[in-house]
Amino acid sequence: MLKAVQILGWSSGLTISQRLTKTRKSSSVSFISSSLNLSSVTSSSPRRIFSFKPTRMSSSLPGSDPVANSPTFVSVQSAGDVRKIKFCQWCGGPTKHEIPDGEEKLRAICTHCGKIAYQNPKMVVGCLIEHEGKVLLCKRNIQPSHGLWTLPAGYLEVGESAAQGAMRETWEEAGATVEVISPFAQLDIPLIGQTYVIFLAKLKNLHFAPGPESLECRLFALDEIPFDSLAFSSIYVTLNLYLEDLKKGKLKFHYGTINKRPGSSPSDIRAFSLDYHLQP
Repeated sequence: MLKAVQILGWSSGLTISQRLTKTRKSSSVSFISSSLNLSSVTSSSPRRIFSFKPTRMSSSLPGSDPVANSPTFVSVQSAGDVRKIKFCQWCGGPTKHEIPDGEEKLRAICTHCGKIAYQNPKMVVGCLIEHEGKVLLCKRNIQPSHGLWTLPAGYLEVGESAAQGAMRETWEEAGATVEVISPFAQLDIPLIGQTYVIFLAKLKNLHFAPGPESLECRLFALDEIPFDSLAFSSIYVTLNLYLEDLKKGKLKFHYGTINKRPGSSPSDIRAFSLDYHLQP
């Protein structure tokens, strides 16, 4: 599977040849935080760099089912509330909430046309931009997490590849044109029905500036990354995986599931576990 992911529709020569028109996205990306098992290690600088100790749940073996009291089970059951779907998206008729024949999950079914509203996850795409030992971060000018730092990222749109969407979001949020190098991480967040795909990228030039959704854009040295002011757990995980790879001397592709720690606050970006962490 990892090899299949690694040959996504991207190439090292993938670039944006013209400046994209800045458009306001129809809705801001909605995220929720979750908890990593991390332990700090000493670095050459005063700032601490974190070392991952990801956990594997008892149901992580291929083909096994989630355990009823495991974080994955809770997340899957919480992903999308079909009872909030009151009307049919096709004909506008009222819906009923039942388990259709041959299925196992509660669905919203139109009482007029009979169509079933299936809920599907959204894909968030973005770039981890490397430049001379620094990474580019944007300070958010929108909610959620206004005023906190993030990688340039947002929802993938119909008609574009994941890499194209990541480059578009980078231009919209950071005014930067980039070249995609390779996929770096896929992080699933079942609780909120989102999948992050983050690409490693490099600047084509040093011209960048905050877009309408950013207050500021900056290149941060690795020991200056503002881990205490990051916007989302997904960004926290991505940057820590990146630093850990650099420590080991080899960048890898990472897959993992971010599960929210039960009872924790959505604003606590460290309150999660990184499960099913796979890497070549």
